[in-house]
Amino acid sequence: MSNHQLILFYDGHCALCMREIIQLMQLDSAGSICFENIHAEDFAERYPEIDPVEADRRLHGKLNNGRLIYGLDVTVTALQLVNKHRWLAVLRWPVIKPCADLVYRIFARYRHSISRWFKHPDACGCQVKRD
Repeated sequence: MSNHQLILFYDGHCALCMREIIQLMQLDSAGSICFENIHAEDFAERYPEIDPVEADRRLHGKLNNGRLIYGLDVTVTALQLVNKHRWLAVLRWPVIKPCADLVYRIFARYRHSISRWFKHPDACGCQVKRD
C-alpha cells in the first residue's frame, strides 16, 4: 500500500461525504490516506474483500497492516493522520464509544436526507482527483 497508513472507502454519491473527503484530501499533504470511492467501476475487482453495500451503510477503512476498521474508528484515524481534530479521540473512550457509535449509525443511515436539508444534491457527481 506504499506509504498509505489507511485506505478510506467513501461514498462518492453523498454530498456531505464528498465535502469531508475533499477536506481530508487537502489536509493529507503526507499522502497517508488512500481514498477509494466504493462506486468506482473497478472497485469490486480491486477490493473484493469490501462489500460496497456494507461500506455504503457504514464507513470502512483498511489499515496498512490489513486490519479493517469501521465507522467512527475510520473517521478518528483519518483525522489523526492529518493532525486535525485530534480531540475527537475522546469518541473512542470506552465510556463514550457506545453512544458516539449509535449517533454515527443514525447519521450514516440518514446522511442523504441530511444532505438535502442543507440544500446539497444527493449525488454530487464529483470526480475527486489528488493533486
